[in-house]
Amino acid sequence: MEDIRNVAVIGAGISGVCSAAYLLKQGLSVTVFERSSIAGGIWHYDERPAVEPAYPNEVASRGDYERVSFEEGDDYITPPLTPEDSSYSRSNSDYDPLEKKSGLDIEILGLLYAPPGPCYVGLRNNVALTLMKTALADWPSELKEYVNHKHIEEYIQKIAHQHQVNQVTKYNTRVEGVKKIGEEWRLRTTSARVQKGSLQLVKETTFFDAVVVASGHYHMPRIPEIPGLEEWKAQFPDRVQHSKSYRHAKTYQNSRILIIGAGVSSTDIAKELAEAGAKVWQSSRGGPYDLPASSLPGTATRVAGVSSFVLEIGSADDTSIPAGQKPIMGRVIFTDGTELRDLHYVILATGYITSYPFLKDKHSDDRAREEVDDHLLITKEGDMVHNLHKDIFYIEDPSLAFVGVPYHISTFSLFDVQAQVVARVFAGVVKLPARYAMREEHVIRVHRRGLGREFHSLWATGAEIRYVRDLVEWVNLNLATGIEPMSGHTKAWYFAHKAQREQLAQMFGGALDEWVPKDLLAS
Repeated sequence: MEDIRNVAVIGAGISGVCSAAYLLKQGLSVTVFERSSIAGGIWHYDERPAVEPAYPNEVASRGDYERVSFEEGDDYITPPLTPEDSSYSRSNSDYDPLEKKSGLDIEILGLLYAPPGPCYVGLRNNVALTLMKTALADWPSELKEYVNHKHIEEYIQKIAHQHQVNQVTKYNTRVEGVKKIGEEWRLRTTSARVQKGSLQLVKETTFFDAVVVASGHYHMPRIPEIPGLEEWKAQFPDRVQHSKSYRHAKTYQNSRILIIGAGVSSTDIAKELAEAGAKVWQSSRGGPYDLPASSLPGTATRVAGVSSFVLEIGSADDTSIPAGQKPIMGRVIFTDGTELRDLHYVILATGYITSYPFLKDKHSDDRAREEVDDHLLITKEGDMVHNLHKDIFYIEDPSLAFVGVPYHISTFSLFDVQAQVVARVFAGVVKLPARYAMREEHVIRVHRRGLGREFHSLWATGAEIRYVRDLVEWVNLNLATGIEPMSGHTKAWYFAHKAQREQLAQMFGGALDEWVPKDLLAS
C-alpha cells in the first residue's frame, strides 16, 4: 500500500468522479475508465432504452455484458483473455473491426457495448440537494432542493471539469477484466471508435498499483422467478420490460399497466403513467422498504404480490396487436387469490443484481452467500458485496477498493466521504489495520447484521451518521503528522437530515428515534 503511485478508477458517475478528484488532490496518477461518452452515471439521460435482460436472469458474473457470438470461441464482444506468459507485452493495442465480424447493426452494437442507464425523463432526486452536496462543489444557489436529473448530471460534470477529472478519463472505454498479476493490477479494456461506418474496438492492456471500483448498482436488472413470466416475455417481448428501459409516459398513454415492485422508482413511474391517462396497478409483496399505498396517485391501485402469469392465446396474431388497441391475452394471479386481466404492459421495478463482470474470478455463480469464503466478492444471489472492510476495502488485498456500495443513504455526500478515505489510504497518509483485524471486524459485523441485501443498508435511524462519523474518526486518529484532518457532515446536513427523517416518519406512520447525537449539534 505504501508504493501506490498510479490508480485506475472504474466509472465516471458521482462515486468515480469524486474518487478521481481526491486521488488527484493527493498527488497520485489517475486514469478513469467510463464506457459511455460522458460523465454523469445514472443521472445521464439517454433516449435509447437499454437492451432488455434475459428472462430469467443471467448469472451475476455476466452483468450486463451482452453476448454477441460473432465468432466461434468468443463469448463476449471483446476477445478472450490474453495468455499470461513471460513474452506478453506490458502494454499493447490493436483494432478489431467488430461490425464486419458480427454482422449486427452498429447502433445495436453500441447498445450492447455500453447499455444506457435507468434515467427517465421525469427522474428527480428523492434526497434533498443539501444532503447530496459534496465537499468538491456547491450546488447552484438558484436550485430548489428537488430538481430534474439534468441539474444533477450537470453538477457531476462540473466537478469532473473543475477538478481535472475529464483530463484523465478515457470515455467510450469498457473495462473487460481486472486481475492481480504479481504486484500490479492488470486491466484489459476496449475503447469504441466509429470509423468508416463500422465500430472499431481498440484493445489495450494496462497496469496499475491500485484500483477503485465505482461502477454503481444499476446495471444488471433483477428479473424475479415468477411462474409464467418467461412465457409472457417470449410471447409479448415489447409489452413486458424492466423499469431500466422506461423512458417516458407517452408510450403508455391510456393503457392498463401492472408495475411489479413498490419502491421509489415504481411509485415515480406510476405517477407519470397516471398523469398520461394510464390505469395503473402496483404490486407489493409488503417489503420493509415499500412505500405506503398513500404515495400512489388516486387513480392507481395497490395490489398483492404476483403469484403467476397465465397466457390465454386466442389467435395466431395476438402478439402483433398494438398495445393501445387490445390487451395481452392472459391474466395475472396474485398471492391473495385475486386476478387481473386485460393488461397492455407489465413493468418490473424489481431492482438490480450486484455484479462486477470485470472481476469474474471474484464471483461465484454456484455458491450461496452462506458458503462464501475469504476470496469472493459476489455469490450467486448477487445481493451484497462480501469481504469488504468498512464497505470499502477488499480485505484480502486492500489495493482494490469500492466507492458507492452502501445504500439507503444520502448518496453524493456519503460517496464523497468514502472517496476521501480511499485517497488518503492510497496516498499513504492513513494506514489500514492489519488484515487479521479487518477480518475480525468484518466477521463481527456479519454476525450482527446477517448476510444479504440488508448488510449494506444504512436505513436505520442514525446508521448513516454513525457510519460517516466512524470513518472520519478512524481516519483522523490514524492520520500522519501534519496532514489536514478530515471533516464529516456539516450542521446544514444534519438539519436537512432531520427534516427528511421527519418526512419519512410521517409517510410511514411511525416515529423515527434520535436523529443525531446531541454532541454533534453542539460541536
